Amino acid sequence: MRRLSPALGPLFLGLALAAASHPTVAAALVGGGASRPLALARLAELALNHLALAASGLALVAGLGVGLGLIATRARFASFRGSIDTLAAVAQAVPPVVVVALALPVLGFGGPPTLLALIAYGIMPTLRGTVGALDAVSAEARESALAVGLTPSQILAYVELPLAAPGLVDTLRTALVLAVSVTAVGALAGASTLGTPIVAGLQNQNFAAMLQGALATAALAFLGDGLLLAVGAWVQPRRRTRL
Repeated sequence: MRRLSPALGPLFLGLALAAASHPTVAAALVGGGASRPLALARLAELALNHLALAASGLALVAGLGVGLGLIATRARFASFRGSIDTLAAVAQAVPPVVVVALALPVLGFGGPPTLLALIAYGIMPTLRGTVGALDAVSAEARESALAVGLTPSQILAYVELPLAAPGLVDTLRTALVLAVSVTAVGALAGASTLGTPIVAGLQNQNFAAMLQGALATAALAFLGDGLLLAVGAWVQPRRRTRL
């Protein structure tokens, strides 16, 4: 239980934010007036859509970012490392709103332009986090594995990835928070997400709905971060106590 304690803070905060997004609580926070909070069923529907889109984007970002990170850290591809990092940096330099706007004529409305923005904005931190986690594996560990006859693929699978696992989990935590936040921008492209009440609330001066969308989005980010913190606690090697 002690190893899971770092995850408790984000999880409790996520639950508190989710509770605050309840229609009754949100209406009380903004003081009533002309604001009309979203019904709980509608808020839950948007949250599920948001979660599905963010999870899809996270899976794509994790696959591409971690994959490129693995390629960049292999000796035979060392000459391409700078080019890979530069391409990822250029992709993130374009704001998500601009990516969504540019993608609309080609990809249409809804999820596809949002996924493109998720990939463009999340691939650089995922790539660099993966490279950093793998570079942190000591040369002695690799040399010892090579000395006992392991192939490069076996060294990666049985030595590098297990030792880099905590750093990789931290990298995915960053990617997850970015995915949840950028998914809200997808509302500008017509995607049905928790960004929808934020955009509509700004247009219609409906502060209760706008607050619900913001609180629910933050709740998803903290809950996801807490879950990945718990995963990271389990993958960390246990320390042996000295007698």
